[in-house]
Amino acid sequence: MKQNFKIQIVEDDPWYSQILKHHLSMNPDYEIELFTSGKELISNLYKKPDLICMDFGLPDLTGKELLKEIKSFNVNLPVIVISAQEKISVAVELLKAGAKDYIIKDDHTKDQLWKSIINIRENLNLRQEVEELKEQLGQKYSFENTIIGQSQAIKNTFKLLQKAINSNINVSISGETGTGKEVYAKAIHFNSGRRKKPFVAVNMGAIPKELAESELFGHEKGAFTGATGTKIGKFEQAQGGTLFLDEIGEMDLTLQSKLLRVLQEREVVRVGGNKPIKVDIRLISATHRNLPEEIKEGNFREDLFFRTVGLPIELPPLRKRDQDIIILSKYFIDEYSKLNKVKPLKLNGEAKSKLQKYDWPGNVRELKAAIDLACVMADDNTIEAKDLTFYEVTNSNPYSDKEKTLKAYEVEIISHYLEKYDDNVLVVADKLDIGKSKIYNLIKGGEISRK
Repeated sequence: MKQNFKIQIVEDDPWYSQILKHHLSMNPDYEIELFTSGKELISNLYKKPDLICMDFGLPDLTGKELLKEIKSFNVNLPVIVISAQEKISVAVELLKAGAKDYIIKDDHTKDQLWKSIINIRENLNLRQEVEELKEQLGQKYSFENTIIGQSQAIKNTFKLLQKAINSNINVSISGETGTGKEVYAKAIHFNSGRRKKPFVAVNMGAIPKELAESELFGHEKGAFTGATGTKIGKFEQAQGGTLFLDEIGEMDLTLQSKLLRVLQEREVVRVGGNKPIKVDIRLISATHRNLPEEIKEGNFREDLFFRTVGLPIELPPLRKRDQDIIILSKYFIDEYSKLNKVKPLKLNGEAKSKLQKYDWPGNVRELKAAIDLACVMADDNTIEAKDLTFYEVTNSNPYSDKEKTLKAYEVEIISHYLEKYDDNVLVVADKLDIGKSKIYNLIKGGEISRK
């Protein structure tokens, strides 16, 4: 618990105040200061006490007036009212006005006061611990700790992240599966002005269609079979904070319409209810789909797109992040070593080369899985090329498309590598083991276009 806990006592009976001081001073952590009037107490609030014990019947101010003054100075400052007044209505009124406890003056006052202060201190410590945890969580999701990489592609996203943090605009994050969309969403939330409020994530692709509306907006008891009680939805859970709707492109058109209304009106109506509930949330949405194309095909509402797009951030695929592949690999290796309490492992040259030549269709998520397995398979604390296993789970067979000439396949492959390596002809020639003049001739002949 906090040392030097400052308690201010205001009591117009000097004898009674000395008794309270003597009793509380038995705890060496308590610093007690006595006052005989409400106005004297108010003039000393600048000393920032941790707790106030106030007599209800003071000569200059009523208990209600003094409590109001204290709360106007610091609404979170705990106050214990000690009074000879035994009317329950008075106690209830003061408790509603913000008093933490109401103690009757009798033979048990000292013991009740002692217990009340202990309870208040414990609650204050819990609140402080929560704030410290939230602060640590904010540090955990700082850019430096969560978004690993030095490539220009990743640095470009930092500028947009900072703009998102400095505003309350909705944010839409796009990118291939496994590029880290939720990591970016958390980085925005935990560095924004809403960081002390909830971050609620919902994967729309993982919720059955018939349950999606209830999941987002909540439901009332008896709204449908199985609704045995009232349930608040994700919008209400995120009140004051951030709602992250992952894979928003998987949402069916009916639910899209209802989501649009919620975003426009800033209120939800639970399933089976009719009472609008105001919500204050910041929306971050994400998808691996091309939403403009989905709009053209009639799968996504254009008006919802413009309501949610806000500040768009496109995450680069891992194959376009150059040396980040090695930086991330080393980060995942260190993570593995700490978690499994083993000596740090290292990548040899052949393993690094193999990592950089692979296309990473599963992006960062696939890289982590590959590194974790390699750490298990490695001998002598060194990861070699043979320890790296890649799983071709996507349809990347170039021959599965319509029939083409050998020259057409050649052009397609060279174009792909030029795109991957930002039109660096020398790098592509080296990767494909062909002459750079061959690439230049294809570009000169118009068979390959450069950016």
